[in-house]
Amino acid sequence: MRQSFTEWSKSGAPWVWLNAGAVAICLIMVVGLLTLIAIRGLGHFWPADVIQATYVDKGNSVTLIGEKVQTEDVPAAQLRDSGVAVPEGVESMQRNLMKVGNRDHGGTDFIWVLEDFIKNPSKPEMLFTAERREWGNFYGYLRGIKEDGKLVSSYEGYEKTDEYLALWALLESRIERALDIHSDIEDIEKDRIGSINYKLERLRLQERSLQLKNVTDPAQYKEIEEKRAALDAEYEGLQGDLLALYEKFNRDTVVAEIANGKIVEFKVAHVVRAFLPNDMGLGGKILHYFSKIWEFVSTDPREANTEGGIFPAIFGTVLMVIIMSVIVTPFGVVAAVYLREYAKQGFVTRVIRIAVNNLAGVPSIVYGVFGLGFFVYFLGGHIDDAFFPEAKPAPTFGTPGLMWASITLALLTVPVVIVATEEGLTRIPRAVREGSLALGATKFETLMKIVIPMASPAIMTGVILAIARAAGEVAPLMLVGVVKLAPSLPLDMNYPFLHLDQKFMHLGFHIYDVGFQSPNVEAARPLVYATAFLLVAVIAALNLSAIAIRNHLREKYKALEM
Repeated sequence: MRQSFTEWSKSGAPWVWLNAGAVAICLIMVVGLLTLIAIRGLGHFWPADVIQATYVDKGNSVTLIGEKVQTEDVPAAQLRDSGVAVPEGVESMQRNLMKVGNRDHGGTDFIWVLEDFIKNPSKPEMLFTAERREWGNFYGYLRGIKEDGKLVSSYEGYEKTDEYLALWALLESRIERALDIHSDIEDIEKDRIGSINYKLERLRLQERSLQLKNVTDPAQYKEIEEKRAALDAEYEGLQGDLLALYEKFNRDTVVAEIANGKIVEFKVAHVVRAFLPNDMGLGGKILHYFSKIWEFVSTDPREANTEGGIFPAIFGTVLMVIIMSVIVTPFGVVAAVYLREYAKQGFVTRVIRIAVNNLAGVPSIVYGVFGLGFFVYFLGGHIDDAFFPEAKPAPTFGTPGLMWASITLALLTVPVVIVATEEGLTRIPRAVREGSLALGATKFETLMKIVIPMASPAIMTGVILAIARAAGEVAPLMLVGVVKLAPSLPLDMNYPFLHLDQKFMHLGFHIYDVGFQSPNVEAARPLVYATAFLLVAVIAALNLSAIAIRNHLREKYKALEM
């Protein structure tokens, strides 16, 4: 029998379909957003072809060499207002954003050009791209290699011959040599000399502490001086090694021709990688693409965070979230257990629960201001007075750092853990508690061995929600510990290994810095998308890890529910 519309409406089916449609639309929007971010971010690492063309404007012609980055249509009226001669009847013209590189010679990395003014475009196989530590990408023709100022190999033509291939192979070998030397230099500068400087600073503080305590024993001062002398001698030896390495590092020079025909030179030491984008096959481009992604997630940033990688930001984000989770979980669980199991259920308890729920809605920047005023200036200042007087007036914990950032975010997310834990405790049947007590267990034993294990999946749900919120926060971190560029990681091989007083980098703040504070906006734009996608991936990975733990606990304590 056919159901009428009224009966169908009363059955509740329309609301089921409406909710299902809303969920589907939300999923489509989320997937679409992530796809857009992934395409714009991850597409940046694909080796684009380099175009050479003649650009003719008002009778003047110049040679352009670069990558086509973006294309858009511009209304003819706007072009006429800017002085461009637009033919009658044309409503709009296409313009391209070209990455021309060679900032040390042209002053800018990117230029806008009109498609109709580009003549004779081509993709010469000999055009090469060099990614450099400074001044951005270089585009041009390889003309020679110099060693200690003397030309060891050269090529003048525009055809790919065996002579040119030999020159290119020589360049690749020299770049490989420079990268190996750079790795040795980094090992000495960042690790070995960094460790020596850290030990020297600890000796200085140790000596200062003895002076503040009015210790007059010369043996203690002598021991410090002997250690300092040994470290100074080791430092001098490493300085000599560095000078020798830098001399080798700066030996080779690249001779190249740029778009205007000018011959220029730059150090091989400045090159991170060089490749022939127009001569690469699909396999070569795929290998290049994944090597660039690996560089992005495993190396330090350079060029004001617009080039290189973001490993310190990934490391700082994950470490801060782990420390925050370690802090927020016990405090949230203890508070929830007290409110549910011990506190007398009455007006005061209801007010506390309302306050906890309201805390979840406080703007995060308020937590940042509170963290800066109370944790950093008040607690940190008193900790410095009590435990680090020898370091003053330089602050140790009286300045923003990893510990205060983690505690501030723990305070921000503790309401979520409290609410989720209370919900889990509420779902545990009263009969379970009574049965445990009837068998002779104390209330504390019942909590620790029965109630909390059964509520552990709900506790992990609260932790998951806390991680999801904390990992993406930026506003409070700007006040309590995050920086644009951290000279070292907060976790290293120097005692006490985990340096909670150090400032750190964070993916969320990195997105803000690159997107809004970068001096090179066009170069930074794709990195904003790539970093945003990576932040989503990191949060997803942390959440999946917590979900796996929750599922394991649910299976482990399933027998208690039966």
